[in-house]
Amino acid sequence: MLIMDEKQLEIEGKINAILDKLREGIMMHGGDIEFVGYDGPSGRVTVRLRGACVGCVYANETLKEGVEETLREFIPEIKEVVNID
Repeated sequence: MLIMDEKQLEIEGKINAILDKLREGIMMHGGDIEFVGYDGPSGRVTVRLRGACVGCVYANETLKEGVEETLREFIPEIKEVVNID
């Protein structure tokens, strides 16, 4: 159990670091992204899009082709990224 907790914390730290870098570009367009959680067994990252991202026609494209692809590139354990309201 302790090993899983350490791995979980390590992955969450990587997620936050990557999201911090991606946030700069998102904020340039008036939006923001908040890390909500990571479920290790499913590989699902949950985020909350904020600001101009809410209701934006390109939000899903940003989420899947920007955020998800980048996270999956650097963290192979991640399978998908989903936005919650």
